[in-house]
Amino acid sequence: MARPEVLEQIYTVVAQIPPGRVTTYGRVAQMTEGATPRMVGTAMRKLPDGSTLPWQRVVSASRRLADHGGASRQRERLTAEGVIFDAAGRIPAHLLWP
Repeated sequence: MARPEVLEQIYTVVAQIPPGRVTTYGRVAQMTEGATPRMVGTAMRKLPDGSTLPWQRVVSASRRLADHGGASRQRERLTAEGVIFDAAGRIPAHLLWP
């Protein structure tokens, strides 16, 4: 797991992703001082229940949802925000943030 200060940076970046947009684990990692995409994924997976952080807006580099237990809930939340998916399950590049 990432150091507390790196976790704080990850959470700060994710909190800034606007509704209807997504970013990748790698992009979040690049905006921190020392995080890796895997650390970002772990940080999202270990959020406490009831967290208001928009974890659903962080996706894989392929712009598909990562294969995890919350993928269907993630897709529902993103769809409710207006995010669209193509026939292959990819999110269009124009929805990437920043």
